Amino acid sequence: MAISYNGDISVVLETQHRTPGNLRAFVQATLRSIKTGKASDVRFSSTEKIEVIPMMTRKLDFSYKDGDDFVFSDPETYETTTLTPDIMGEAKSYLVENGSVTVTFVDEKAVSVELPSSVTLTVSDAPEGIRGDSSNNVQKPAVLETGISVQVPLFIKTGEKIKVDTRTGKYMERA
Repeated sequence: MAISYNGDISVVLETQHRTPGNLRAFVQATLRSIKTGKASDVRFSSTEKIEVIPMMTRKLDFSYKDGDDFVFSDPETYETTTLTPDIMGEAKSYLVENGSVTVTFVDEKAVSVELPSSVTLTVSDAPEGIRGDSSNNVQKPAVLETGISVQVPLFIKTGEKIKVDTRTGKYMERA
């Protein structure tokens, strides 16, 4: 959700409703300002009015990396959108060409990127498993095409495609 707070539009990252002992209830929220990108903790009392700002989500395809920035295109209109690394967050580790993401916009400005639950990536470097090292579920580190390292089973070789869970960063299965 996005709200108007102190004359600025902020995205609500996390909320927690609290009722301490004999005091009035309040909501503790973590907000990230769209203008500055800084996060802050704010308390709202139960009587405060908050103006909710409409958010819009669009599916975009990753096109290419331009320096540090990431360029996406809308598959329907072919319009391009450039996102900075701080908006991308951990998503940049799982991006491959033509990979789809869901981008949330507030006032035509991108505020967050959501990946699909799993992505298919190619193993670019996987050391050979050691012969006889096959006792229960032994794993080895493998470097993927995006540069991240994931623990995979011994039978995975360089050049294979695997599915990786984007929420945990763990190997799921061969693709």
